[in-house]
Amino acid sequence: MNLRKIDKFQMDDSIRMALKEDITSEDISTNAIYKNYRMAEISLYSKEDGILAGLDVFKRVFELFELLDNSVEFTEYKKDGDKVLNKDLILKIRADVKTILSAERTALNYLQRMSGIATYTRKIVEALDDKNILLLDTRKTTPNMRIFEKYAVRVGGGYNHRYNLSDAIMLKDNHINAAGSITEAIKLAREYSPFIKKIEVEVEDLKGVEEAVAAGADIIMLDNMDIETTKKAIKIINKQAIIECSGNIDITNINRFKGLEIDYVSSGAITHSAKILDLSLKNLRYIDD
Repeated sequence: MNLRKIDKFQMDDSIRMALKEDITSEDISTNAIYKNYRMAEISLYSKEDGILAGLDVFKRVFELFELLDNSVEFTEYKKDGDKVLNKDLILKIRADVKTILSAERTALNYLQRMSGIATYTRKIVEALDDKNILLLDTRKTTPNMRIFEKYAVRVGGGYNHRYNLSDAIMLKDNHINAAGSITEAIKLAREYSPFIKKIEVEVEDLKGVEEAVAAGADIIMLDNMDIETTKKAIKIINKQAIIECSGNIDITNINRFKGLEIDYVSSGAITHSAKILDLSLKNLRYIDD
């Protein structure tokens, strides 16, 4: 799997900001030691088992740092979506030694974070163990990292919920309270966007489920319901709306949804609770002229 063209178009600005965050004026440590241009090679290894995600982003960090002379070369041994084991060689980089040393931390931060999310996503999909239910992410992402983290979810076998607030109509408890009722909130949403967008409504009890069905919600999110209540809600909905379950769902409890007649399970834990995958750049050596 590779980043979509639109993702590649959008990611450069974020990477440039990350590089600026790490180097406000210069890399003092590297510039103090290396005065002249010199080509070197370094290898990227995995230090634990997991799913790889973000190689395009990792490489792009070095490319943007060395944009003027375009001398960075990569030899790839793995691709996004591959399972890597401890000590696996992932790729090799050839570039000016100053480029390698100055850009490596930013590049690793992206790749480790994205691979960690892909790894955790894969584990949650396996824990759910139901091909009829799709695992969704949420907007609980790191600021300015959403494009990368949602891509990592897809690599791990999950699916993306709405990308941002402009992407879909989703009426949560505070929207409903502001409107006065589920019925009124859906009515106002229909008037504002009569056919272009589906309307999703978050409900917390069976009374809310009944009202959402009667008001014509396209998607009903069952929020923080226990399994017995969820089963009753499924019968009330009776295939009249798409069903999503949500609320404090992670790898420890997702299997309880296995076999239920629901369409989606969404989990913020995929992005906000995934640990990084430990990766390392090692064995720097100079390339003879």
